[in-house]
Amino acid sequence: MSIRTLDELLSDGVAGRGVLVRCDLNVPLDDDGNITDPGRIIASVPTLAALADAGAKVVIAAHLGRPKGGVDPKYSLAPVAKALGERLGRHVQLAGDVVGTDALARAEGLTDGDVLLLENIRFDERETSKDDAQRLALARELAALVEGADGSPGAFVSDGFGVVHRKQASVYDVATLLPHYAGTLVGAEVTVLEQLTSSTERPYAVVLGGSKVSDKLAVIENLAAKADSIIIGGGMCFTFLAAQGLSVGTSLLQEEMIDTCKQLLDTYADVIHLPVDIVVADKFAADAQLEIVAAERIPDGQMGLDIGPESVKRFTALLSNAKTVFWNGPMGVFEFPALAAGTRGVAEAIIGATGKGAFSVVGGGDSAAAVRQLGLPEDGFSHISTGGGASLEYLEGKTLPGIEILN
Repeated sequence: MSIRTLDELLSDGVAGRGVLVRCDLNVPLDDDGNITDPGRIIASVPTLAALADAGAKVVIAAHLGRPKGGVDPKYSLAPVAKALGERLGRHVQLAGDVVGTDALARAEGLTDGDVLLLENIRFDERETSKDDAQRLALARELAALVEGADGSPGAFVSDGFGVVHRKQASVYDVATLLPHYAGTLVGAEVTVLEQLTSSTERPYAVVLGGSKVSDKLAVIENLAAKADSIIIGGGMCFTFLAAQGLSVGTSLLQEEMIDTCKQLLDTYADVIHLPVDIVVADKFAADAQLEIVAAERIPDGQMGLDIGPESVKRFTALLSNAKTVFWNGPMGVFEFPALAAGTRGVAEAIIGATGKGAFSVVGGGDSAAAVRQLGLPEDGFSHISTGGGASLEYLEGKTLPGIEILN
């Protein structure tokens, strides 16, 4: 894949030049609007700092949450602008709109090294429109924000890996209008994913969790023939257990996926590995009374909320000799401390494999959040992705529009 890099843009010189950067700053907020996991902000700093330090006039496009049909103060990027400024060590202006009069005025007033964050790009409905003409119209207005006073075009740097699987105005269409480059983050992510799909050292272990089989089905189907073992935990394991004819009580279950899971188990019996014991409770709550039962003995009226200690031992053994590991999805409800042992145990097994020379990738999303929430060492993994959905789609073999357009 031939993509121009940030280093190439910097070597051409960016002092005094407008550069539009698409970042992924979609961080989680608590009820008081405080950022609970700044991982994506931290990951965006290297590219932004390099551009600002080189004298570029930096304009950032990013989204937060999923505002429905226009401006919603709950999804303002104000807390992100503050946190990003602290990480960058320089003031980050926040425009009062996306491409309106305030954004335009602020962009025109930028001096070398200044950083401007546009308000939530999804406040403009054209960003996610299925209509190519509408998206292109927004992209033109974004490109105009970094146009030189003499009419010379600015540049576009794609650094929001978490959105490159979306064909959206600030991800895809703007790259058709401006000289375009991959930022530090996107460049690193693509290199890692290419290694996972093309030059994978074996044994190759895949660890999948999360709630729904349907979310991971394409990955399972694509990787089952390539991986030596696929370890399945989280809520999705109960549909596989049901496919074996077992009762799963009131556990999360996708009945419409049972036949599909049965076919996968029949075809890849030596590859797919399921939990042998489960932590169950009679309700979904932090203070629920917990019990560990064999996977084939989940009582009626009880729901599985984590994998048990014997499953952790079994999965640790499978991971101990792996040379490549991809992990996406927690093993249980790790947000509740009493139900975090499964996720912690498997994560520590991956860290152990990494320490013995394995190449390990955490596939973003809840897995990356779990690493930070559980206080696990981030440098215990070879790479922690910032884009769960994008990572999965790449491993499914899909084309990512935001990457393809950079070629």
